[in-house]
Amino acid sequence: MQCTKEYRLSYTDKAEEIVSKMSLEEKVHLMSGQVSMEQMMKDAEIPGRHYNWIPYPAGGNERLGVPAMKFVDGPRGVVCNNSTCFPVSMARGAAFDMDLEERIGEAIAREIRAQGGNLFGGVCINLPYNPGWGRSQEVYGEDSFHLGQMGSALVQGVQKHNVIACIKHYAFNSMENARFQVSVEADPRTEREVYLSHFKDCIDAGAASVMGAYNLYHGTHCCHDPYLLREVLKEEWDFDGFVISDFCFGVKDTVEAANGGLDIEMCHTLYYGDRLVQAVQDGLVAEATIDDAAVRIVRTLLAFTEAPDPEEYPESVVVCPEHIALALEAAEKSMTLMQNRDKVLPFTKDVKRVAVIGRLAAIENTGDHGSSWVYPPYVITPLEGIKRLLPDAEVMFSDGEDLEEAAELARSADAVVLVVGYDHDDEGEYITPMGEGASYTGGSIGGDRKESLGLHADEIALIQKIGPLNPQTAAILIGGNMIMIEEWKDYVPAILMAYYAGMEGGTAIAKTLFGDINPGGKLPFVVPKKESDLPEVDWLATSITYDYYHGYAKLDKEKVEPCLPYGFGLSYTSFALSDIRFTAGGEQVTASCQIENTGDRAGDEVVQFYVGFGNSSVDRPVKSLRGFKRVTLQPGEKQVVQIACPVERLQWYNPESKAWELEHMEYEAYLGTSSAEADLHKGSFRL
Repeated sequence: MQCTKEYRLSYTDKAEEIVSKMSLEEKVHLMSGQVSMEQMMKDAEIPGRHYNWIPYPAGGNERLGVPAMKFVDGPRGVVCNNSTCFPVSMARGAAFDMDLEERIGEAIAREIRAQGGNLFGGVCINLPYNPGWGRSQEVYGEDSFHLGQMGSALVQGVQKHNVIACIKHYAFNSMENARFQVSVEADPRTEREVYLSHFKDCIDAGAASVMGAYNLYHGTHCCHDPYLLREVLKEEWDFDGFVISDFCFGVKDTVEAANGGLDIEMCHTLYYGDRLVQAVQDGLVAEATIDDAAVRIVRTLLAFTEAPDPEEYPESVVVCPEHIALALEAAEKSMTLMQNRDKVLPFTKDVKRVAVIGRLAAIENTGDHGSSWVYPPYVITPLEGIKRLLPDAEVMFSDGEDLEEAAELARSADAVVLVVGYDHDDEGEYITPMGEGASYTGGSIGGDRKESLGLHADEIALIQKIGPLNPQTAAILIGGNMIMIEEWKDYVPAILMAYYAGMEGGTAIAKTLFGDINPGGKLPFVVPKKESDLPEVDWLATSITYDYYHGYAKLDKEKVEPCLPYGFGLSYTSFALSDIRFTAGGEQVTASCQIENTGDRAGDEVVQFYVGFGNSSVDRPVKSLRGFKRVTLQPGEKQVVQIACPVERLQWYNPESKAWELEHMEYEAYLGTSSAEADLHKGSFRL
C-alpha cells in the first residue's frame, strides 16, 4: 500500500492521543535534529565516511513508540554509505520519462530502507531563473510544468516503499553563492504560475514532507515565512505532512520559525530544543503551535512505519545489478544529440584507432561535491566506456593540454571524441572551508557559474584546433545545465549532451557514440545564441526580482530565435506525426496523433503538447508545455499517442481576486517534437 494522504490522515486520532501524553519537552524533542555541525565535519574527515554517511535522525519518542525521522539526502541516489549513483536530475529531466523516474524513485527508496532511513530529502524541484545557478543539476529543467510532472513521479516511486518524500527547497531557491543572504521578490502571478505551481503538483501527488529554503522571500526567511508555510502550503494546499529546515543555517530565530510553520529544525538543534521550550513558557509561541507540529510529525512517521511493505529490504539491494542496470538505462535515455552534420554519428564499431581528448574523459565526474554527492563503488568514465565497448581498437588518450599532441592523435584516428564541460569545481553547491556553507570536503568549490555560460577558454581553443582536423569528430558536453555552443559549434560536426550521467555514464556515452543506443533525450532548457537573451543575474546580490518570463518562454515572447529550442534532440532515425487532433471536453484537453518511425533503426521520440494563449486578455506566454510522452518505436512501427491536460492547468492567477481563473476563448494547440515552430503541428480548441 502506498502511503496516500488519505491513509496518513487515518492516523490523526492516534497521533493526537500520543501527543496528548507528551510533556512540552517531549513534543519539542520531536521537532529537533540530532546531528551537530561538528559531527558532520568529523564524519567528513574520517576515512570511509562522509556527509550523511548514515541517516541523520531527528525526534522520536521511545516511551510512546514514535520512531525517529531518519534523513537521507539526494537526488542522484542515496548519499549514505556506497550507493547506486544515478544520473543527475537534469539528465533524467532530458529523458522526459515519468515511468523511468518513478522506477528510479523506487530504487532509491529500496536502498534507503536497506540502510535504515525513512525520509528522502532529494526531490529537488527548484526552477532555475538562469542556467548559471550552480545547483541546477539537481533539478529537471527550466519549465515549471515539466518540473512538477517529473518531481511527482519521483515522489510516487519513493513513497511506494514507505519512505517519506521531501520536496525542496521551498521556495525561490535558484542562486547558490548568495543563498544565505538574498531576498527574492516576485509579483503574485509570477509566484503562483511560475515558481510555486510545481511544488503544488508534488503536494497533490502525495509528498509528505517539505524542506524550507535558505533564501528570503520578500524579506522573510523561507523557513520562517507564515505566508509560504502556513497560508499557502498548510492551509490553501491542505498539506498534511511536516516541514523541515534546510540544514544548519535555515533557521535564524526560534519564535519566528515556530510561529511561521517550521516543524523540524535540521540537522541539529540550535534554535529549537531548550530555546523553543522557553519561548512557549514565555508565551511567545503557543503550545497549540507545538501540538500541531507534533501531530504532523507523529502522524506521518506512524503511517509510513506501520504501512505494509511491498517487499523486503536486505543490504544486498544496495547497488544491486537491477539498480545498476536502471542507472545505465537512465543515462542512455538522457543522451541528447544536439548536432549531427552529415550524420557523422553513430561512428562505426569497426574503427581501428579512436582518439579520446579532454581532461574530463578520464575522471570520475558524476556531479557536484556538496550535499548531493553519492559515493558508488565504481564510476565508468567516458574513456573507460569506449575502451570496454571497443576491446579490439586502439583507444588513445590526451588530456588536451598539449594541443600539438592532441592534434597528432586526431589526425591519425578513425574517430575523435572530444570530452569537454564542467566538474564539481565549476558548478554545484557552494562549499567553503569555514562558516556558513561549511565544507563537506575541505575546500571552496562549486557555486554559480559567474563568469560565463559557455565552455572554458582552453576547451574552446581545443575544439577550434582539433575539430577541423578530422571529419569523424564528436564533442561530448558534460554539465548540469545549458552550455553555450555558439562560439565553437561550427568546428565539429556532432555534439552530444551527456550531462552528469552517473556511475554508468561512460558506458552510455560509448554505446551512444557507436550506435548501440539511439539517443532520444531532449533538452530540458533552451540554448540561446547570446547569454543576454536570458535573464540577467547578479550572483552575489542581496535582493533580486524574478520576472514572469525566463528560458524558452522569454525568447518566445521577445521573438528571439534560439540556437536550439527547448525540447530539442536529434535521433539516428526519423519520425513522422500524422492525424493530429485536439479536443476539449469535460475537465481535460486532449492532444492525439499517430507517430511512425520512418527510419531504419529503433529509436525513442518525445511527443510534446504545448498550449498557446494568443487570445488572452492578460499577458501570457506565447505557448507553454502542458504534456509530453516518450515512445519507443521499431523501424516502420506506428503508435497512437494521446496526451491529456487538465483544464485547470490552463488557468491564470488573478492577483486581484487571489484566485485561479479560466479564460473562455479559443486556445492555440501545438503537438510536435520540440518547442520550435518548425517542429510543431498547430491547431486550436475552445473552452
